[in-house]
Amino acid sequence: MIEVEYYRRLAETALDREIATVRVPDPHCLGGLLSGTGLRRALAGRRFGAARRRGKLLLLDTDGPTLGVRFGMTGGLVVDDRLAVDRLLYSAGTFGRRWVRLRLGFADGGSLALHDPRRFGRVQLDPDEAALGPDALDVTPSGLRAALASRSPGGPPVKARLQDQTHLAGIGNLLADEILWRAAISPWRPSGSLEPAELRRLHRALRSALGELTARGGSHTGDLMAERRPGGHCPRDGSALVRDRVGGRTTWWCPAHQH
Repeated sequence: MIEVEYYRRLAETALDREIATVRVPDPHCLGGLLSGTGLRRALAGRRFGAARRRGKLLLLDTDGPTLGVRFGMTGGLVVDDRLAVDRLLYSAGTFGRRWVRLRLGFADGGSLALHDPRRFGRVQLDPDEAALGPDALDVTPSGLRAALASRSPGGPPVKARLQDQTHLAGIGNLLADEILWRAAISPWRPSGSLEPAELRRLHRALRSALGELTARGGSHTGDLMAERRPGGHCPRDGSALVRDRVGGRTTWWCPAHQH
């Protein structure tokens, strides 16, 4: 989510510029739901009027359809050969034209491109924004409580629920580990089992992590990040970190202070 906010800010430099060409070197980014020809017909001759973000989804509005871009783990936005984020943890760390999956050329000679070495990114028209939960950057304490609530006893592990974009939009794997570590809450805790004081602590940790990591430059800049490795130790109390798999994602946490 933090990286997508940087992409949104960069995308603002692409507003009010006529789209002259639409090229899709790798149709895989269209997810089989749209053709390159269909995308060209929808966007050519139009201009982006606004750049918005909902969780991990970048939304570029025209006077017709909205272009939605999901970046996956390795995707990035490039506008006029400028990158918003120059380092992604699971990416190659360099720019290569062979990794450009979508390129919009503007009439003024500039361009906007999706750059994605591992091809996890996706592009679509008029994405269903209603399918996403509240944005994590704006969620209130009561909104967080509602996002973690469950109809089943206890509910899923709190980490899995934090990453469920239909309940709370924007939290990825690294951010979830950082937030729970700061809040001293085990990733395995059932999401519906948190007491009011724990929910307040979790909300404070969420806000502080998002604010600080945005200022630092990305999700990979968390306090826990350097120790997310075999033999890593908790930066808070020095205890050995545990590596688990929660909600299908690799998870690092400290059983000494996360309960």
